[in-house]
Amino acid sequence: MVVTDEKKRIKMPHSVTIEDRGKMTVTGVSDVDSFDEQTMIVYTDMGELTVRGKGLHISRLNTETGELNITGTVSAIAYTDDRTKSTGFLNRLFR
Repeated sequence: MVVTDEKKRIKMPHSVTIEDRGKMTVTGVSDVDSFDEQTMIVYTDMGELTVRGKGLHISRLNTETGELNITGTVSAIAYTDDRTKSTGFLNRLFR
């Protein structure tokens, strides 16, 4: 029997920290689905996280440690409870 990486993946602790609405750190990130300067869609173990704002940029992404750093003006964040994951942007990019 072959065990896939998806089944072996350990849940990471999840947290969101926003500093002065200009810097955001998210832990527990498994993938980034899409991003532009106004919207980012991030998959976490706690559900899909949508970040909205202006001038958003990914300054650091490490899916091994589950850490994501975002800079720009954050105006809203929202979770979607659907924890099923489709193929993400980075998965499609690096096939």
